[in-house]
Amino acid sequence: MTATWFITGCSSGLGHALAEAVVSRGDNAVVTARETIRIQSLAERRPDTVLPLALDLSFPAHAAAAVHRAQQRFGSIDVLVNNAGYGYRAAVEEGDDADVRRLFATNLHGPVALMKAVLPAMRARRSGTIVNISSIGARVHQPGSGYYSASKAALESISASLRQEVEPLGITVTTVEPGAFRTDFAGRSLTQSATPIGDYAATAGRRRKENDTTHGTQPGDPARAAEAIITAVTSGRAPALLLLGSDAVTAVSATLDRHREEIDQWRQLSLSTDYPG
Repeated sequence: MTATWFITGCSSGLGHALAEAVVSRGDNAVVTARETIRIQSLAERRPDTVLPLALDLSFPAHAAAAVHRAQQRFGSIDVLVNNAGYGYRAAVEEGDDADVRRLFATNLHGPVALMKAVLPAMRARRSGTIVNISSIGARVHQPGSGYYSASKAALESISASLRQEVEPLGITVTTVEPGAFRTDFAGRSLTQSATPIGDYAATAGRRRKENDTTHGTQPGDPARAAEAIITAVTSGRAPALLLLGSDAVTAVSATLDRHREEIDQWRQLSLSTDYPG
């Protein structure tokens, strides 16, 4: 049966690779980007199965209109993939309030608006899948990425609660945590604070764009990541959390091990705060 996917952030990277893979397997794809010129080629190749839409998630009010147009065209949305987002690097003290608001509007509030827009129809037919693209940054915290990590951690927390709320209604919610993939994330899509503070040069400053040499050398292949997401979605048992990339598995596993060690180290003090039994 042909499924309809609604995918955000399709102009490049993982979103574009996923759109390509979805269309190649014969499914319908609603592909979005802030500027449709960057996704027009997809629609021109498959005009019957691809609907390109302009969507800027920094304006969450646009979400309902985009979902309505998709439903008018294809009748239903079977899979929502909240992929659009971007990075922001700044020491916490350096973070600009307006920059942070835009970051959370795009990485958190926009995806939430889309989820709320697709859920009524998914509930009505008792089926549907929501895939929220997060980052290992939600768990593996690095200096200079506090605001970005916070936006993704918030998305993960909402996703985890939503999964429990809608699972009895036949709807699946999966969070995807990619590691480093060879996309524009560390290049064109990465933003940072305008004015660095010298005292943070050895911590957050080392990860500013002018000092970062990782772009173009990341181990992850977006095309393989797209196929992995499709495999999980179509498996009938999509996990609550899907890691993508060997670096993601290694880094997240190490972080969880450190947390467990620290919990055990401070267990007795933690337990001492209960009322006496």
